[in-house]
Amino acid sequence: QKTAYEISIGDWSSDVCSSDLLWLLLSGIYKPILVGFGVASVILVLFIVRRMDQVDGDHLTVALNPIKFLTYFIWLLGEIAKSTWAVTKFILSGQAPQRQHFFDIPYSQSTDLGQVIFANSITLTPGTLTVETEQGDFQIHALDYSDEDLEALADMDRRVSAIETGRG
Repeated sequence: QKTAYEISIGDWSSDVCSSDLLWLLLSGIYKPILVGFGVASVILVLFIVRRMDQVDGDHLTVALNPIKFLTYFIWLLGEIAKSTWAVTKFILSGQAPQRQHFFDIPYSQSTDLGQVIFANSITLTPGTLTVETEQGDFQIHALDYSDEDLEALADMDRRVSAIETGRG
């Protein structure tokens, strides 16, 4: 693996070109002054990223299967919709939460990114919140707890583990 000092001009130029092209395609603005600002901002960001790499050398490897991730994302949107409906009915009923509960749920993800996806998926689902992370498990708060919550979270855990490359 190259250090920041060993990165060649070719690496820089290819990063700048690909980042500028992406910026240009996403912005859809082709005025010379804005394209110039875009090039300048990309160069500045790449410079900062390379300098940061000199300091800590910390890298995030994205080891996710894109097809499985897409199917997980679609499934998660469905779960969010179902949970939103359930929480909306609960709130509109005017009842105070009777079954709020804190509990721990173990996770099986092998990467930090997988653990973040799992914890954020729990938080994105209305009625549940990832409160704390510990080695091996997350502490969860549920607005309307039932025993089925453990089964649903275990299913979510399996699905997130399956999107990690080299798993499931």
